[in-house]
Amino acid sequence: MTNILLILFFVLLFLLFFYSKRNRGLAQKTTINPTYVPFLKEQEFNPDISTDNWDLHKLRLDKFKRSQYKGLTFFVNSENKIYYLSEEGDKVYC
Repeated sequence: MTNILLILFFVLLFLLFFYSKRNRGLAQKTTINPTYVPFLKEQEFNPDISTDNWDLHKLRLDKFKRSQYKGLTFFVNSENKIYYLSEEGDKVYC
C-alpha cells in the first residue's frame, strides 16, 4: 500500500513539475506589441493622420489644405481661412 502511495506521489510531483515548466514557457513566448505610432515622415505626407505637433499641422495645412490636429480635421478655404466642420456639418472658422 505504501508503495502505491509513494508512486502516486512521485507521479503527481512529476505532473506538477511538467505543468509548471510548460506554463512558464508559454509566458515567455507572449510578446506585447507597442501601439503603432507613425514616423514623422509618414505623418508629414499624410494629412489624415492625427498629430499633436503644431508645426507639422501648419506645414500640412500649407501643403495639402487640410490636416488632422488632435483628432479634428482642419481645412483651408480659397481665401486662406482655416476652419473645421462641426458635428452638424457647419463650418467653424478659427
